[in-house]
Amino acid sequence: MANPLQQTIEALSKEKGVDPEVIIAALQDAIETAARKRYKNENMRARFNTETGQMELVAVKRIVETVTDPALEMSLEEAHTLYGDEAEVDMEVEFPRPTEDLGRIAAQTAKQVIFQKVREAERENVFAEFNEQIGDVKNGIVKRFENGDIIVELGRIEAVLPRKEQSRAEAYSPQDRIRAVIKRVNRNAKGPQIELSRTDPALLIKLFEQEVPEIYDGTVMIRGAVREAGDRAKVAVDSRERDVDPVGACVGMKGTRVQAIIRELRGEK
Repeated sequence: MANPLQQTIEALSKEKGVDPEVIIAALQDAIETAARKRYKNENMRARFNTETGQMELVAVKRIVETVTDPALEMSLEEAHTLYGDEAEVDMEVEFPRPTEDLGRIAAQTAKQVIFQKVREAERENVFAEFNEQIGDVKNGIVKRFENGDIIVELGRIEAVLPRKEQSRAEAYSPQDRIRAVIKRVNRNAKGPQIELSRTDPALLIKLFEQEVPEIYDGTVMIRGAVREAGDRAKVAVDSRERDVDPVGACVGMKGTRVQAIIRELRGEK
């Protein structure tokens, strides 16, 4: 049966999607920080005992020939008396210290450190997740406007569609649905910033992949794409099979496929 601390760690881990090791490291940091205030001159080390599910605190001393700092060092002679001939210079000796009397400070510090570490880990997860999706088209909802930039809600994350990445043919209102390509992901003091684009040729290419099965399955290949966003665009296509007309496949019956893309790009020719 897991003890309360272990249960808390597991619950936090599941809720925040963070490795338990990150939370344990945060707890160890918190206990050490509080312990340094309590045991001022000693070299404190905290660790999580996986068998008991408890945090343990020890003061560490190094075995030396001549002691210059009794709080951090132990003489070889004293070490031989305590531990026999196995003791050698530069070995570390640990002395258990109680964790209970660290009480409220440790708990408070632990909360702060865990919150910070969890937030860092969450940010790292978001960065890794979206960094792998650069060039992908995402569906989002227009949330608000900031200095000409559009803030877009992508599920639980907010992304930014900067003014320079917006097509001049388009105008949006809050709660509008919007499709945009992930252009880049920047590390930022406030967390990863996901930058979207409606002008990047990658958006055009992805729209063709979605509308034209022959492109999606690789029969027709896009060799290049250029855009004057909101005005016009050109796409160079090639076919791997002689009996498949690449242009015809992209245009579709009576232009249905290309019309769907033109509609999505608000009339871009």
